[in-house]
Parts: sequence; structure tokens; C-alpha cells
Amino acid sequence: MLTQNLGYPRIGANRELKKACESYWKGSISPEELENAGREIRRKNWILQKEAGMDIIPSNDFSYYDQIADWSVALNVIPQRFRPLEERLSPMDSYFALCRGYQKDGFDVTPLEMTKWFDTNYHYMVPEFSKSQSFSFRGSKVIDEFREALQLGIKTKPVLPGPFSFLKLGKEKEVGFNRLDLIHILLPVYLEIVGQLEDAGADCIQIDEPFLVTDLTDYEKQLCRIALTELFGSFPGVRFVLATYFGGVSHNFDIIRKLPLEVLHIDLVRDRNQIDGILEQMPDSLSLSLGIVDGRNIWKNDLCRSLEIIEKAVAKIGPDRVILAPSCSLLHVPYDLDTEKEEKGLPRNVKQIMAFAVQKTGEVNLLADLVQESPSDSAMRKMKETAEIFSAWRESDIVNNSEVKQKVAAINDSMAISRNSPFDKRIKIQQERLKLPVYPTTMIGSLPQTNELRIIRRKYKNNEIDENEYRSFINNEVKKAVEWQEQLGFDVLVHGEFERNDMVEFFGERLKGFAFTQNGWVQSYGSRCVKPPVIYGDISRKGPMTVDVARLAQSFTSKPVKGMLTGPVTILQWSFVRVDQPRRTTAKQIALAIRDEVLDLERSGIRVIQIDEPALREGLPLRKADWQEYLNWAVRAFRLSCWGVKDTTQIHTHMCYAEFNDIIDAIGDMDADVISIEASRSQMELLEVFSRTSYPNQIGPGVYDIHSPRIPSVDEIKGLILAASEHIDSGQLWVNPDCGLKTRSWKEVIPSITNIIEAAKSLR
Repeated sequence: MLTQNLGYPRIGANRELKKACESYWKGSISPEELENAGREIRRKNWILQKEAGMDIIPSNDFSYYDQIADWSVALNVIPQRFRPLEERLSPMDSYFALCRGYQKDGFDVTPLEMTKWFDTNYHYMVPEFSKSQSFSFRGSKVIDEFREALQLGIKTKPVLPGPFSFLKLGKEKEVGFNRLDLIHILLPVYLEIVGQLEDAGADCIQIDEPFLVTDLTDYEKQLCRIALTELFGSFPGVRFVLATYFGGVSHNFDIIRKLPLEVLHIDLVRDRNQIDGILEQMPDSLSLSLGIVDGRNIWKNDLCRSLEIIEKAVAKIGPDRVILAPSCSLLHVPYDLDTEKEEKGLPRNVKQIMAFAVQKTGEVNLLADLVQESPSDSAMRKMKETAEIFSAWRESDIVNNSEVKQKVAAINDSMAISRNSPFDKRIKIQQERLKLPVYPTTMIGSLPQTNELRIIRRKYKNNEIDENEYRSFINNEVKKAVEWQEQLGFDVLVHGEFERNDMVEFFGERLKGFAFTQNGWVQSYGSRCVKPPVIYGDISRKGPMTVDVARLAQSFTSKPVKGMLTGPVTILQWSFVRVDQPRRTTAKQIALAIRDEVLDLERSGIRVIQIDEPALREGLPLRKADWQEYLNWAVRAFRLSCWGVKDTTQIHTHMCYAEFNDIIDAIGDMDADVISIEASRSQMELLEVFSRTSYPNQIGPGVYDIHSPRIPSVDEIKGLILAASEHIDSGQLWVNPDCGLKTRSWKEVIPSITNIIEAAKSLR
């Protein structure tokens, strides 16, 4: 029985790619050194998978920034504004300009939009299509990396974004055409690329079509079927793997079963129940790749449960037509659990039920061993050990907290969890208290985290400095931040979050039921990596989490300083979550803990409290039939987190990189007094849906793209605010950056923020 992988983490075991890219952007290393770093990561990944026993190993799953940006370059989908740069810059610098923007040598070019990759926390660069769009194969990355692996003695399976999904992932930048109609002129370029891969020696190619798990119109189904039929049918010497993931494909299997296809990959972690129907309808020519090892979470595989699925498939279609694999690319999990030390943050009994990419690769091959007629003794021992670990874990006291369960049970679905008064009454009361001008200015939360700050934090964590020295440094940074904002003229201030490592990890460390890794990094976008905490048990607050620093910041000014909290859905989405209870139950537990903090902040005199929910849209199920159930409990969790606050307390929330059309009604139901959103890269296009639905509450559309090193001018910011006022009444508008500023440098932030304040004052 064969095994395969769909993709591997590309950041490296020690975030080598992040360090290399950031060094290159600073000018500290040469293009050759950056390329050498990428080459070494690829080499290690291929060899590691080969030595683990993986039969079919992917290539072209590596990227210096984003795989969809790579494919836009490969297909020559380059917006016109970037064309002049190509004449001046190297291919590498042109690529990074596409992803990060370019502001130098008289050029000021905004980057591609960025949004979430389906329901993950990974961000991809959105392709832009025009009416006159043409495609051509440029660059040779996919060919070069196949040959690179071949030189190591490894014949890989090149991974290509499918033509249908690539177009679906993009956006029309002109009116009057449908980007999906471009598939007819796109397909010949795919045929050219596959032909070159075949000439290079590739005999197995993976085509990723994740949109096949979503709801498609009849027209979309027809386009997808026509394109894939021609692509697969044109190369009888190539074994194509059609990869679907993040959901089930039963509802679109009528498309798949008619394709001239040899291997279909399905995600049996996200939809275990699809296996029966697919096995019944499979044509004899089709093999099935079973995605049975979770590529999205860090828990050890339940081997006995997986074997039930494998044996069912083998009994129906035979072992020769079954391939074992992770559910999706392992891009979404950390690299290697063996780098983790068992310590206070990661108890031994939690670590023993975890698995990262290296271990998950091993689990796939372990399952292939176990399904044989005569499994090895070592495989049988591992299966027994795993079963014993899971059995003990489910009954463990560290997982189950009866007090928390009782509190959650007391919050029943019939209870009205809402603010005391409607928004139109609350906002008048809040304005009397806050006395804010038109176009009030604020920041989203974090301020730049300097190298000095990181050193102090590391010394404190390693017990090289004591609590007093650490607190003195942090308090001084807070004081300077408040004074700087007040001097600039901000209306609602933030304390800067200098004490926080990550907006989810910080709160997880102060909640029971969480564990933490030292090296559990995953890529969020570009060089940005996050280290999600691990939710393993019932959740409750250990004590006040932010009250002291909020009270301190407020003591330095008479202007309101926001209490800054992360919302329950975002904490849930951006953690590795336990799978032994419904996600809605875990969200409710988190919401009750956050509510305790909100009420403590209010009692401490904090007049404005922000509960960030950037992941609310991210958690939306991929099929519309499941949307309302999710939105009901997600919105309820947010409302529960601020249930009981007074009308005088202004509640803010923040969302970023989302298509708000899908959740606009839910945003209204959240009933936050102010919502701030990412909007600068879309040139305020996102506000159209707020205008169309007559959204009544206040909105702060971002006017400074903090994911780019560009510094927006005063005129640019004024233009964005005026564009926003075409959709939203000026009395509803706030002025703020897109997101927190921790990843930016002060030399970028100071002029950008100064321009924001000047623009707001000018428009007043």
C-alpha cells in the first residue's frame, strides 16, 4: 500500500526561511544566500520524508512567501502597476514587491490583496484578473524544483494549484466579465507546464482543487469538469492526483467520477462520513488517497479508528487502489515535536498525545505497516501504547473540570445575552462620556516591538532578570507610548501591548486548560509565523489578566485608553483545539473567562474595551448549509464575552482579511459599538456591503496597510477616508490602521501614524 504527502512545512525546523527572508529584505544577505537557504530547506524536507518511508513526495510545495503568489508569477498574472518594476528589479525583488508592495526610487506600488486560505489562519495573495487577461508560462520554479529533487535521487510529485481553484481564489479588477470564463485561455498554459514536467521526467502530478469541497453552481461544475477532463486526458503517461481537502466532496462527486483520473485524494478528518458514498460510486479505474492523519491539528492519530476506515476501503476496492496520506498539506502544523522539552508550559501527559509534521509523516507509514497481513512487532507495540494513552487521557482530571462544565451548562440557549440598551441609545450615552470628535482616531492594539524589548522579555523568561526589573521596563514603555499618542493627538489610546508575545498565546498563558510549545511555529503569511497554544482541557480564568496594565496606562492620561482583549472565537480558531468536545462548547468556556476580565476592566474605570475577533469569518464552514449553525454560536460567544457591561462602556471589536459579505448579518448581531476592519488594500471596497445593508453601528476602516513596509501619504489616507465616506456616513467613521503594529518598525510607524492624524484633522 502506497503512502503520499500533499505538502510539507516550508519555514524550516528552526524558522530558517523567516530569518533568511527578513535578512534579505534588510539587505543583510545576498540573493544567492537567500536562494541557498531555500534550497537547503527543500533538501532537508525531501530527505526527511524519504527516510521516513514516504513513497510519493511532493515538490513545488515550497515558497519564499506564498504558493498562490508563486503561481500568479508562473502564469504571468502580474497587474499592470507592477510592470514598470520588472524592468528595474530582479525576478526575486519583483516577486517580493508583488507580495509586500514597493516604495522606493520614485515608485509607490501597493501589493496584492491578502486574505485567508479557506478556513485556516494562513493568508494567501489574491490574484488579480482583468478583461484582457492573458496567460503565459514564465519562470521555471516548478520544473527546477523537480529537477533539484531528482539530483538527490528523489523523483517527486510536483504540486500545482488547479486551474479552476486558481481562478476562484482571485478577483476581477474590472467590471463586465467573469474571471471563471478565463479558464479556456488558461488551460493551454497548464498543458504546456505539464508537458514540460513530463519531459523532465515527472510521471505523477498533484492538482489541488480544494474548491471541490464547496458549493458550486451548475456553470462552475461544468467549467471544472471540462477543464480537468482536458488536462487529465491529454497526458496518458502522467498519473494525476486530484487533491481535495478541508471538507467532503460527496456533493460534487458526479464531476469527479467522470474524469479520466487515476487518484482522488479526500479529507477524512474533516468529513469521515464521505467514505461510504464515494466507495459505492467509484469507477474501477480510480484509486483513492485516504487523508486520515490530521494535517490541521497537533493530536496523535487514533490508529484504531483510522484502521477501520482503511480496512473498509481495502475490502471494497483492494489494497492496490488505496493510498494513505495526511488530510491536507502539513503546512498548517509545526515541524518536529522532538524539539519540544517537557516543562511547565507543556506537561508530559499533554506532549505524549501530540504529533507535528515529522511525527505525522511517521504515522502515515505506521498505518501502512499496521494494515498489512503481518504488521511488524514495533507497529503493534505503538498501536497498543497509543490506545492506552488515549484511554487514560479521556478520563484525566487535567482535561475535565466539573466547575467549568457547570458554569457552561447554566448559560442555556434560551437566555437573552444582549446589551442593556440598543445601540442608538448607547452611543449617545457614550459620546457624552467620551466627547470624541468627528473621525475619531485610534490604534488597533499593538505598537512596534523592538529588539531591546525582545531581549528584555527573553531575559525575564530565562530568569536572567527579576520581576521588578522586567515590570519597570514594560511600565516605562507603556508610559512613553501613551505620551507619544497623546502628543500626536489620538482620541482613544492603546497601551501598546509590550508585555504580550502573541494576542492568543498571552491569554492562553493566563487561562487554565492551555499548554504551550517552545517551537510549535506555523506560517501565517510571508515570514510571519505564529505559535498557536494548545487547548487540551476545560478553560477558566486564573485571575485578572490585563487589568493592572490597563489601569497603569489610563493613569498617564485623561483620554480614554482601550482595554485590549482577544475574543473567544479567535482564541479558539488560532489555537490547536481539543477534539473530544464540540468547538462551540470550548468557545463558550473561553467567552465566560473573557467576560470575567471585561467586567473587571469596567470596574477599574476603563471606558473603552476592545474584544478582537479577526477569526470570526475564518471559522465559517465551507458549505453554506452549515453557516447559520456556526454563526449562531460564534456570535453568541462574542456577546457572552461582554454580557453585563454598562451602556457607558464602549465595546470595540476588530476583524481583518475577510470577505464580509458572507457574515454581514452576523456582524450586526454582534452589536459591538465600533468595529475596525482591514480595508486599505481593497481601497475600501469591503465597505460596500456595510453600506448596502445600512449597518447602523460605527466602523473604523483601516487606512494604513500594516502588512507592507510602505508609508502612506496624507493625501492617500484622506482619499481612503473620503472613499469610505461614500459608503458610510461620516458620523459613523473612525480612522485607524488596518491591524496591530507589532511587526512593523518605528521608522515606518512614526511617519505613517503621523500622516493618519494629519489626514483626520484636515478632514475635520
